[in-house]
Amino acid sequence: MTQTDKTPELTGDSVAPKKAGFRFSLKWEWALSTAFGVLVIFAAIVFLIFNSFMTVLMRQEKTHVSDTLNVVVEKLNSQKQLTSTNVNQLLRPQAVVSATKQPTPYNNAVIASLARDSQAVTVYDADGQSLFATRQGDVSFRRASKQSISTQTVSGRKNLVGRSPIRAKQGNRILGYVQVTDNLRDYRATQVKLLQVEVVLGLMAGLAAAVLSYSLATFLLRPVEEIRETIHAVREDPQTDKRVPEMHHQDELSDLGSLFNDMLDTTQRYMDQQQQFVEDVSHELRTPVAIIQGHMEMLDRWGKEDPEVLDESIKASLQETKRMKSLVQEMLDLQRAEQIEVNYPNEVTDVSEVVEQVFDNFKMIHPDYVFILDDDVHQPLQAQIYRNHLEQILIILMDNAVKYSQTRKEVHLTYESDLRNLEVAVQDFGEGISQENRKRVFNRFYRVDKARSRTKGGNGLGLAIAKRLIEAYHGQITIESALGHGSVFRISLPILSPEAAQALNAKKEQTQAANDIPGIQSELLVDDSEDSTKSE
Repeated sequence: MTQTDKTPELTGDSVAPKKAGFRFSLKWEWALSTAFGVLVIFAAIVFLIFNSFMTVLMRQEKTHVSDTLNVVVEKLNSQKQLTSTNVNQLLRPQAVVSATKQPTPYNNAVIASLARDSQAVTVYDADGQSLFATRQGDVSFRRASKQSISTQTVSGRKNLVGRSPIRAKQGNRILGYVQVTDNLRDYRATQVKLLQVEVVLGLMAGLAAAVLSYSLATFLLRPVEEIRETIHAVREDPQTDKRVPEMHHQDELSDLGSLFNDMLDTTQRYMDQQQQFVEDVSHELRTPVAIIQGHMEMLDRWGKEDPEVLDESIKASLQETKRMKSLVQEMLDLQRAEQIEVNYPNEVTDVSEVVEQVFDNFKMIHPDYVFILDDDVHQPLQAQIYRNHLEQILIILMDNAVKYSQTRKEVHLTYESDLRNLEVAVQDFGEGISQENRKRVFNRFYRVDKARSRTKGGNGLGLAIAKRLIEAYHGQITIESALGHGSVFRISLPILSPEAAQALNAKKEQTQAANDIPGIQSELLVDDSEDSTKSE
C-alpha cells in the first residue's frame, strides 16, 4: 500500500469525526461542578461545626458524670464506714419497693436532680463489694486512686465511665468507691439528629446551587450559544450574513463575540476580494489574450505573406504582451504589500530625501512639464517605511498626475509636517474626478474612463497598490478633486523621533546579522505603458 492509499481523501464537506458517547453540555458541567464544589465546601464547614458541637456535648456529658461523682462522694464521705443500709438511706431514704420487688431509683431529690436515665450509679465498699446501684451496669468495677472520667466500649457502644474514691473527711482513709456509667444515649440521639439535619441541608444546598448555577450559566453563556449557532450557520452557508448579536453586558465572552464577528467580516472580505480579484484578472487578461490570438490566427491564415500586416500584428502582440507583463508585475506588488509587516518591520527612511529624488527624476524625464516643489519642512524627517515602497507610491502619484495633465502641463509637489505627521501632496490640473467616482478610484482595476485610460497605459492597479502600501505603514491616503480643475492626492505618515529611528535601525542590524536574507527589491518602472494609472 502506498502513502497515497493510506491518506484519506479530504473534501470541502469533510468534518472532524465526533467522539461517540454521552456528553454534557457546558451549562450542565458548570451546574454539576458548582453543586459538587458547594457540597464539598458545605461538607468541610459542617464537619468542623459538627466536631465542635459534638465536642461541646461530650464535655457536657463529662460534666454531668463529674457532678454525679461529686454529689455521691459528698453524701457518703461523712460516714465512718459504708454499708448497704446507710448508703441506701443516704442516697435513697424513701425507698419504695414496686410489685416486682425492684427498688425505685431517684426518690432522693438530690439524686433525682443530678442523675439521668442514661446514667448508672454504683457504690462499692473498700473491698470492692457492691453496696448500691441505681440500675444494672455492664462495666466491671475498677479501683481508682483519684477521680477519673474515660470512654469505654461496651457491647459495641461507647460509654462514658467515671470513677472516684470515697475518702472520709476525718483521716482521709478510703471508705469505698463510686462508679458512674453514662451510656451516652442522649449524646448519640443528638448526633443522629444532627447528622440527619446536615444531610438534608447539604442536599438542599447542593440542589439550590445546581439550579442557581445552571440558571447563571444559561445567562452568562448566551454568547457561547450565539457563537455556536453562528458557526453552524457559516458552515452551512459561507456567504451568510449571520453574526453574533451584540451583548449589552461587557465581559470576556462579549469581547469574544465581537472578535468572532470581526474575524468573520475579515474572512468574508478576503473571500469577496479573492472572488473580485479573480473576476477582474480574468476580465483584464481576456482582452490582450484575445488580441494576440486574433493577430496570430490572421497571420496563420494569410497575413504572414503581407509584410505590412505582419509588422502590424507583431507590434500589436508585443504591446499586449508588455501590458500583460505590467499587469502581472502590479499583481505581484499587491501580493508583496500584504506581507509588509512581516518583511519590513524595522525599515526607516528619510522622507525628505526621497521626495527630492522623485521630484528631480520627473523633472528630468518629462522636460515638457512644469514641476513645482513646495517644501515647508526644510529639514530631514524620518518615517517607518521601506524606501523603495515610498518611492513607488510617489512615482505612482506623480506618473498619474503627468498622464492626466494634458492641457495644463503642470504638477505641484507639496511637502509639509506638523508635530506628529508628515504629509506629501501631489496636485495635477487635469479633468478632475466626480464625487461618485472618488469613492472607487482606489479599487483594483477600476477606471473612470476605461477607453481613455487604456490609451494612456496602465491597468488600473496603481492607486490600489499605493493605498495598500501606505496603509500597511499606518499612514493614510486621501483625494480632493473638482471636475475640470484637477485633483490632489495626499499621503500622511507618522513621524519617527530620532530615538525611535535609532532603535529601529539597531533592530534591523541585529536582524540582518542573525538572518542574512536579502530584501525584496521592487522594480520601479516609469515607462508610460508599465506605470499605474490614476483612475479618472
